[in-house]
Amino acid sequence: MAPPSSWWGGEDQDGTPVVVKMDNPYSLVEIDGLGVPPADKARGKNAKQFTWVLLLRAHRAVGCVAWLAGGFWGVLGAVNRRVRRSRDADDEPDAEASGRGRAMLRFLRAFLLLSLAMLAFETVAHLKGWQFPQHLPGNLQELEEQLQHLPEHLRHLPENLRQLPDHLRMPERQEIQGWLHRAYVAWLEFRVDYIAWAIQKLSSFCILLFMVQSVDRIVQCLACFWIKIRGIKPRVPASGGKPRGTTGRKSADAENGFADGDADGYFPMVLVQMPMCNEKEVYETSISHVCQIDWPRDRLLIQVLDDSDDEVCRMLIKAEVTKWSQRGVNVIYRHRLSRTGYKAGNLKSAMACDYVKDYEFVAIFDADFQPNPDFLKLTVPHFKENPELGLVQARWSFVNKDENLLTRLQNINLCFHFEVEQQVNGVYLNFFGFNGTAGVWRIKALEDSGGWMERTTVEDMDIAVRAHLNGWKFIFLNDVKVLCELPESYQAYRKQQHRWHSGPMQLFRLCIPAVFRSKIPFWKKANLVMLFFLLRKLVLPFYSFTLFCVILPLTMFVPEAELPIWVICYIPVLMSLLNILPAPKSFPFVIPYLLFENTMSVTKFNAMVSGLFQLGSSYEWIVTKKAGRTSSASDILALAEADSHAPLPPPAKLVRRVSEGGLQEWSRLREQETAEWANKEEAAAALAAAAPATPKMTRKTKKPNRIFKKELALACLLLTAATRSLLSKQGLHFYFLLFQGVTFLAVGLDLIGEQVS
Repeated sequence: MAPPSSWWGGEDQDGTPVVVKMDNPYSLVEIDGLGVPPADKARGKNAKQFTWVLLLRAHRAVGCVAWLAGGFWGVLGAVNRRVRRSRDADDEPDAEASGRGRAMLRFLRAFLLLSLAMLAFETVAHLKGWQFPQHLPGNLQELEEQLQHLPEHLRHLPENLRQLPDHLRMPERQEIQGWLHRAYVAWLEFRVDYIAWAIQKLSSFCILLFMVQSVDRIVQCLACFWIKIRGIKPRVPASGGKPRGTTGRKSADAENGFADGDADGYFPMVLVQMPMCNEKEVYETSISHVCQIDWPRDRLLIQVLDDSDDEVCRMLIKAEVTKWSQRGVNVIYRHRLSRTGYKAGNLKSAMACDYVKDYEFVAIFDADFQPNPDFLKLTVPHFKENPELGLVQARWSFVNKDENLLTRLQNINLCFHFEVEQQVNGVYLNFFGFNGTAGVWRIKALEDSGGWMERTTVEDMDIAVRAHLNGWKFIFLNDVKVLCELPESYQAYRKQQHRWHSGPMQLFRLCIPAVFRSKIPFWKKANLVMLFFLLRKLVLPFYSFTLFCVILPLTMFVPEAELPIWVICYIPVLMSLLNILPAPKSFPFVIPYLLFENTMSVTKFNAMVSGLFQLGSSYEWIVTKKAGRTSSASDILALAEADSHAPLPPPAKLVRRVSEGGLQEWSRLREQETAEWANKEEAAAALAAAAPATPKMTRKTKKPNRIFKKELALACLLLTAATRSLLSKQGLHFYFLLFQGVTFLAVGLDLIGEQVS
């Protein structure tokens, strides 16, 4: 029979249709019966395709390598530029240059080098398949099951090992070939017998401290919640001798702006002190706000206590004081020739004036604080008919809390400090640490407590502790807020925290004998020693640094001493959430806040040790640098409305005025700088005469960035530990170490204080 014709009229070809598919997708060949292309042609076509694919992949690989190399080179260049720009800044006196700072830096560097060596050793062992079980086997059967995962030449269990105790999990050295094998097994035995148990004991101790401090924080939050739902607030004593109370809803006096106190004519003599030192950026705003406080002028005296060593700054401040004095404000300017005792010496010198004996109360404001006009009317009436009250402390509010990430994180910390710690201690204990500013003292309480002392860098806490030991009571007003400024650079914030954490340890050593000799009840002594000093000033920085910056990286190289996940993740996140409750708008920053607090533990731990052992850096007093942020009239109006329902003055009164004398001094300074720069421009023009198109020199210079070596060393250490955790397949530990290491890196390169747009 003739073969059938195809549908287009042609004849079909003989043979069976065959489709051959190769594994390589680039050499797919379809063979249809007798229409098979020549083998040489197909082979040549496939070879060309394969060549192009190889070239394409090679091009992509080269491009990827070039991109990685360029990125790495760019990072190295950025770090190099940061290092070169920070050399001048590193010459400044700082705790980093102290003996304690150098000792800690050497320790961190040695720890980093050791961790890098161990990472290389563990990586080689992992690639060669020498990894042994991480956890100790419970019995011989588990040991045999785990040995099945070892290489073939190590898989058989010898008879002599069967007679050893169950906790031994390494094969004998005689079975292992090579010196590297022998060294690795020796390291395993050494870390199990001598290192793991020590790390486990230290971690258990730190976890215990961590839990005690967490319980203390939870109790404080519950007490604050109870204060909120019960409406517990300090009340102004009503007329007629009614005793002061601390419970109940907001009183009518508070709602009416203490009108009853005004009607009774309770306007005692008040002294306002403004200590400052080289505060060129903020002096004008602060003096302007203080001079506008609403209080009878014949019963108010303002002392501007200037410790500036900059002649121009002194003349500017003196001119501002002269301007307000000419307007009828009772304000005087005082300047010391010697800055002995820093702020405490300045306040002590001012209190020694003869006219101070005519005043009953003293209000203190630092140079960047901007009180509302009704500040004294909201605070001083609390002293009426309450002779045991020694201090009324107001809360801080911040004009630049949204300036950058650093100020946002500071705002979280300080909101918790005022909303929870200060308020709870004020309501239930009538004692808390004086914040050094935005407070009103009874002068008799200062005198009975020995006055200002220069023995520590926390003179405010010192006077508060001594007044508490003498039986004086304190009140904290959470509704009365005073605007101030937060440090906007990490360098300024770091120095401030060093002073705040070294001073309490100095004070703890000095006041312990006085605490036990005092006549206050035993439970108050226990609260002062155990909670106020030890738990909140010593234990917190100790366990935070030791647990998260030392023990956690160590457990990556010694897996037998593993930290529980709830210690690393769950409890810290819960504590961070509790800290953010007073500032609910900061909830998106809970993770950065947790990581940044662990980062700051290095500075706090260093400061705590310096103060406890009286090292040189604990006596350093560096004025926190200000940026001169001011609040608008609308911001002040909104803050005043939130604080009180009292009638407010028109916002036009709270404006930042410029003094005529200050303008003259600025003009003289500007003329001098212009003349100096003109000489530089003439020299530059002479050198560039051949190139007239060259742009002129400008006066703008980029602010040098600092690098912080301890933070960078810890960043490398934590990132190395994160890499080691990959070998143990510890997912949560890896992510925590990675994010914490990146945070240390950002802080070490001074990136956290960058301004947000």
